[in-house]
Amino acid sequence: MSGNATLPTLGDLAWVPALEHPELLAEPVLAALTAWAESDPRVAGQVAVTEIDPDHADTATLNELHDLPPEASANCVLVAGKRAEEERIAACVVPASTFADVNKRVRKLLDVRKASFLPTERAVADSGMEYGGITPVGLPEDYRVLVDSRFTQDGTMALMGSGVRRSKLLMPGPLLCAMPGVEVIEELGVSRA
Repeated sequence: MSGNATLPTLGDLAWVPALEHPELLAEPVLAALTAWAESDPRVAGQVAVTEIDPDHADTATLNELHDLPPEASANCVLVAGKRAEEERIAACVVPASTFADVNKRVRKLLDVRKASFLPTERAVADSGMEYGGITPVGLPEDYRVLVDSRFTQDGTMALMGSGVRRSKLLMPGPLLCAMPGVEVIEELGVSRA
């Protein structure tokens, strides 16, 4: 299947098929995309990657510099909590126009008394990804991947990290929601207004 026919694009960045450019992906991301493509042929043609200046990896800066719609940006944060000494970790993927409701919604989903962001050093070590590039694709298997239901809507895009700061992944939101292991959650993201 040719990846170019349905490859998504956004802004003024040069998008290419992610699986054809492993040099732009962290190893766990490449491994996950490769495995996912074996069971879902859409991955080869609908997951794009682009190289960026790592100094511009921050969502707001990248959107402004490259004329990207903020609603397409999918922010991924790692959250942890404990229940009876059992640690529970989740990746929460929400539109950049919202924030993950860690203290209420995510805490209840994890069924823990207290939830907090995973420390940066641990997030980087556990994921095998760079800070500022952590993505839901390729995280450890014991992590839950919670994705805001807004990404299920036809026409939505999910612009996210690639595991490294020098590139970004782009895929249709419904494809992200179909990724193995994803749990689609209503109102995971809370409005910033």
